[in-house]
Amino acid sequence: MKVGLGYDVHQLVEGRPLIIGGVHLPYDKGLLGHSDADVLTHAVMDAILGALGKGDIGKHFPDTDDRYKNISSIELLKEVQKSLESSDYKIGNIDAVIVAQKPKMAPFLEAMVSRLARVLKCDLSQINIKATTTERLGFEGREEGISAHAIVMIVKWEV
Repeated sequence: MKVGLGYDVHQLVEGRPLIIGGVHLPYDKGLLGHSDADVLTHAVMDAILGALGKGDIGKHFPDTDDRYKNISSIELLKEVQKSLESSDYKIGNIDAVIVAQKPKMAPFLEAMVSRLARVLKCDLSQINIKATTTERLGFEGREEGISAHAIVMIVKWEV
């Protein structure tokens, strides 16, 4: 068993779609980034890569590489899943939190869990996603950006 921790943050801007956990959220702003800037998926990927001892997403998918320009983070997560499998590990569980004043995440959390579980080839019960506000404190509270934290436990495949 190994554990990894992931964190990501992106600025909210006009003119971009808001994608979190592989789910499109209807909102008048989106997250700025080289890819689709999906903070939750990025945090989960970083947690998995950390548990594997393989660095972070910047090492594997640098923002200087045009192959990743505007790419879906779900496509990147599929690559991380391949790395997980080739290392003979699978997801034990994931616990994550999205930090955003707006929009409200609750209506979309189930879809996020479903989307991530499908890609990571695990049961829905192995993924828990929460959301919180900062009571208007900090950059999230001022609606300048959204952050996400994730912790993952990976386990060896049973023989």
